[in-house]
Amino acid sequence: MTVAVIGLGASGEAAARLALAKGAEVHVTDASANPAVAARGDVLRRLGADVLLGEHDPERLVAADTVVASPGVPPSAPVLRALRGRGVDWVSEPEFAGRFLESPLIVVTGTNGKTTTASLCAHLLREAGVDAALGGNVGGGLAPPASTLAARDPAPERVVLELSSFQLAGVRKLSPAVGVVTNLGVDHLDRYGSVAEYHRDKRRLFEAGGQDTTWVLNGDDPAVEEMAAPFPGARLRFSLKGRAAPGAWLEDGELMIDAGAGAKALGAPTRGSAERSSGASTERPGPLRIGRASALRLPGRHNVANALAAALAAAAAGADPASFEAALAAFAPLPHRMEPVGSFDGVLWINDSKATNVAACASALAGLAGPLVLLLGGAEKGEDFGELAPAMEGKVRGVVAYGAAGPRAAAELRSAAAERRPVACGAFVVEEVEGGFHDAVARGCSLAQPGDALLLSPACPSFDMFRDYRERGRVFRSLAGGGDAAAR
Repeated sequence: MTVAVIGLGASGEAAARLALAKGAEVHVTDASANPAVAARGDVLRRLGADVLLGEHDPERLVAADTVVASPGVPPSAPVLRALRGRGVDWVSEPEFAGRFLESPLIVVTGTNGKTTTASLCAHLLREAGVDAALGGNVGGGLAPPASTLAARDPAPERVVLELSSFQLAGVRKLSPAVGVVTNLGVDHLDRYGSVAEYHRDKRRLFEAGGQDTTWVLNGDDPAVEEMAAPFPGARLRFSLKGRAAPGAWLEDGELMIDAGAGAKALGAPTRGSAERSSGASTERPGPLRIGRASALRLPGRHNVANALAAALAAAAAGADPASFEAALAAFAPLPHRMEPVGSFDGVLWINDSKATNVAACASALAGLAGPLVLLLGGAEKGEDFGELAPAMEGKVRGVVAYGAAGPRAAAELRSAAAERRPVACGAFVVEEVEGGFHDAVARGCSLAQPGDALLLSPACPSFDMFRDYRERGRVFRSLAGGGDAAAR
């Protein structure tokens, strides 16, 4: 077997390592030769791979039995256009890993909430005694690529994968035992020509599923229901608006689950400590209370939905829901996702740097009671910031717009606020900061009053000022360490 890997990021390196471990001849190529890429290339050369950096050799790629494209390589990249022109298909790194994964898969996707839901699902499985491994698009040092899990020996009893649309674009046969769709909104219009194209790649998860797949769907999102409708498989739904049986829902502040037959989709695990987790307990009739929303350490109403989705997926994967209450209450917020990082002079600082699209920012706003000051901006992505205005009414004291997208964000929010003011619950101030990120945080700090939250939920990528959202979040966290001294 010959395998060619395009792109030498973390997932590309993992795919190359897996291919080498399986005895393949491996060719790795990346258009970049920066120090990080060169270091990965040196490691792979020592392991026996052929590595080409700074350019691509189409002939080497065409000759491979399998071509794996990293998610960071867009379909419009010249190397992929060249392959397409010669009738050569490629797969994503998770699809390649799936050829060697022996464990039943729980695959989580959606526009927002993927990482929290996938991480929480794996946590619930482990707390129920199931050997569950987490991987995929999680990143940030929180979990490895899928190919790393495929090389694990012995194989875990369950594998939970978070997959982005970029990864799903290259999925062909990666069939989930349990598939989760958290929500569907607008994102990545800097890569896709339209929302329809973005949703087309999300739909590949349903296309890869089958009659035996159990789908965990957002019952409050019509777009999710519409996408799932043509495809086979059992359905479990989660909802914040009312009872969703079979499924999970919020009722008078209580998290309820009634998964029915869906909770036995994979049966009980059969190895190790998981042998103590009998599938019989998942057959209990009627709804089961699995905790109070107020007991969750995850702030925001959207995280209640994520918790319901994770509980359903874990139950469908064989975990005993009787263990969920304690496990849900113990789960801590993930870095850069509605992460409280400090409280100074009565102002709570919340790091939601991972909110890189308008929908994610709107979810953060919807989950907080206010009043708050919002830090908004970053690299341009082409979304309409005016769509945030309804979520801001009555809770946002002020908006500080910064970065490359700052001028447009400020203009669109001012226009939207002016249009809505006759029916608004309360007006909010929009200020544009022309300086750097520190200046934006300082201005937000000066606008916030005791009892407010200072929320970094930028609705934009970070690449105009930072390497990634993690660096942006770390800088915000470091400023929080000095409290409102950042404003001085």
